Amino acid sequence: MKKQFLILVALTVLANAACQAQKIPGLARTPPMGWNSWNKFQCNVDETIIRAMADAMATNGMKEAGYRYINIDDCWQGQRDAKGFIQADPVKFPSGIKALADYVHSKGLKLGIYSDVGYQTCGSHVASRDHEAQDAQTYAQWGVDYLKYDWCNHDGLEAQAAYTKMRDALYATGRPIVFSLCEWGSNKPWEWAANVGQLWRTTTDIYPGFDSVLDHGSWQQWGVLRIIDAQKPIREAAGPGHWNDPDMLEVGNGMSESEDRAHFSMWCMLAAPLISGNDLANMAPTTLAILDNKEVIAVDQDKLGVEGFPYSTNGNVEVWFKPLAKGDWAMCALNRGKEPQTITFDWKNEKVSDSFSKRNAHFSERTYHLQNLWTKEQAGTTREPLTAQIPGHDVLMLRLKAPWRLF
Repeated sequence: MKKQFLILVALTVLANAACQAQKIPGLARTPPMGWNSWNKFQCNVDETIIRAMADAMATNGMKEAGYRYINIDDCWQGQRDAKGFIQADPVKFPSGIKALADYVHSKGLKLGIYSDVGYQTCGSHVASRDHEAQDAQTYAQWGVDYLKYDWCNHDGLEAQAAYTKMRDALYATGRPIVFSLCEWGSNKPWEWAANVGQLWRTTTDIYPGFDSVLDHGSWQQWGVLRIIDAQKPIREAAGPGHWNDPDMLEVGNGMSESEDRAHFSMWCMLAAPLISGNDLANMAPTTLAILDNKEVIAVDQDKLGVEGFPYSTNGNVEVWFKPLAKGDWAMCALNRGKEPQTITFDWKNEKVSDSFSKRNAHFSERTYHLQNLWTKEQAGTTREPLTAQIPGHDVLMLRLKAPWRLF
């Protein structure tokens, strides 16, 4: 009888542990917004830079627009102490991560950090393998709010198991830490990661090119259009609390203003996390105007949480639609070519619907009022055909306001 009792107790403990093994609920109900150090600073990161980025975000309008996370990427790490606890690089981060988190929190912002499933990170620094629980507890004690978890030096680990192990470690801390899986889409995370993290990378790394690929021999970085194309088949995997992540923004890092605008617009149509990667303390007004466009951001942060979809193609212009809450729609006409192109869109003859969200625009029955989200001007209604010239590598982005939303 005693033996049966002990078996029952053991089974109960295992069952409770299984129930507790989950991601923290309620996080990232809309795509996370913030900044990450890698695209601009790579390994040249330190606490002075992180404080400067927090200062800029808190004062330049980005915080009011919804940006919250200041994320330290790779190369912050020092060594582990005698008990195995990770330490920050004492030269780059002499005050320590806890003090830095306190500073970022004092600005009304949140701090993110980086690690990797292997023994070493992509930058050959100390990573989390065999220290998952220890690292998660350390991050929680420091006041970290976001973890980007990379896939370098994985040595053949099974991806779902490796990421689930860190998910469980984060859950056990009790701290609401957003978990960003960064395994580059190698193991189709859109098929399994919805209960593991709040977002998952879908492709290789981005770089500031619009229609090109940067080949490193053994791996590639993709430009904006290549990454957009990779999102088309997986839109149904995304939703509140679990997002496809086409990588961080390259706005302000060397593309033209029109390309930056198109890049930002399409990330918003994709309901993508908006993680800027430029120098926030030293950016041009035109760059800030793109990152800070609240009307475009509202499309990304829409509560319905549905990704946009490509509807039609005319020459180099691809027309996308995104269903929004309360009956609205967003439309984005993307000119993939280098030359301007004129398009005409006769609303009453177009049948825009989305079987995934079960939404139908019913243009032949309803009149929507149009707002140009970049000029911020009213652009007529769907009673009349739309004719517009779209510059090369640029967009026309509209919000279609449902008739019952006008009163």
